[in-house]
Amino acid sequence: MRVFTPDEVAASTESKYLGVLVAAKYTRELNSLPSDAMPLGEEKKLTTRSLEALTSGQIEFRLVKRRRREDL
Repeated sequence: MRVFTPDEVAASTESKYLGVLVAAKYTRELNSLPSDAMPLGEEKKLTTRSLEALTSGQIEFRLVKRRRREDL
């Protein structure tokens, strides 16, 4: 099992909290893929894959401001 430090996650994002949110969202996206779309031989957990992708810079993301109810 690979251990990711908060400093590793924060280096790729603005903060460690944002890094965890991005990795969690990416994990959900990986989980929604069909099982035959996953590469064979990959036995890592989805959370490990997403944190590896985040810390290596493979995930691109952008922050979108939340719309308020009165703006609708």
